[in-house]
Amino acid sequence: MKVTMQKIAEAVGVSRGTVDRALHHRGRIDPEVKARIFDTARSMGYVIPGTGDGGQDEAGPKKEIRIGVITYLCNAGFMREINRGIAQAQEELKERGVRILLRESTAVDENEQLRFLEELDETGIDGLAIMPIDTGSIRKKLYALSEKQLPLVMFNSKLSGIPRLSYVGMDNFQSGRAAAGLMNMLTGGAGRILVITGSFGNQLINARVDGFTKEIKESFPGLSIASVQSSYDSDQEVRSIIEDSMRNIPGINGIFVVSSGQTGIRDAFLNLSLKRRPAVVIYDQTPRNEKLLQDDLADFLIDQSGYEQGYRPLYILANAIGRGILPERQEEHTEISIRTKYNL
Repeated sequence: MKVTMQKIAEAVGVSRGTVDRALHHRGRIDPEVKARIFDTARSMGYVIPGTGDGGQDEAGPKKEIRIGVITYLCNAGFMREINRGIAQAQEELKERGVRILLRESTAVDENEQLRFLEELDETGIDGLAIMPIDTGSIRKKLYALSEKQLPLVMFNSKLSGIPRLSYVGMDNFQSGRAAAGLMNMLTGGAGRILVITGSFGNQLINARVDGFTKEIKESFPGLSIASVQSSYDSDQEVRSIIEDSMRNIPGINGIFVVSSGQTGIRDAFLNLSLKRRPAVVIYDQTPRNEKLLQDDLADFLIDQSGYEQGYRPLYILANAIGRGILPERQEEHTEISIRTKYNL
């Protein structure tokens, strides 16, 4: 009996459309559901396109597709899920003759990212997925690559004015607005909020701060911004900023940490010996940040679905280059997930 997508859908307990999107890597699907669909399809003997099982992609020899991937802060906690998504897509796409050329920086380093771009350009790539740094030299190079018709996908962060196939990542401005709503609930709508950002030159981080401050100003008149300070993603700087601000700025009852360095919250509260800590909203579901929630040192955590940010760009590029399938949207926003210690 012929195995159809409908039969796979019935076996997994999802719709036929979900099966179709999973097997052809289109749209947003929960990674666990997608894995079950693939496992079920294989066990039923279904020929999955592009897996080397005799599907349509085996007609004739394959030309290697070379996709460059550039990231930064590769050792940061939030990169764990992004790296996992990249690794999973890389493994799956091998069967389609796709080779991933990964370049990683430990810091937000303009010169190193520019060097990676030059290196990949000279090596020769068919497409590029990048977490871009917003500087003049990076913009100039990316625009030059777009002029050469190189397919480009930005993920996690994006630059306006540069032609691209798609952007995959959270709507950071909207997530900042969501954080403002959470802070309003935590503080009862009154007080002063300390905002700790990473680097003022990081467009992604700036969008979160902009969304937060705009929503505070427009929707919550009882709240005000006490200070916006940069920690450069350092735990020690976060600790120092919190201690100095709590000692010198009266009325702070909320802290919004927009980027990395959240572990500094623990040391700051310990050193301050507070009778009642301020309300705290942070970003990124990492083991250390989960511990802050579990230990009641933070109230809400906003996660950006890093796995999809690493996984989806490689399939968008592989489908566009190898099959001529263009993405349906120029922006694929990942879910703004809000976590407490009760739903980690």
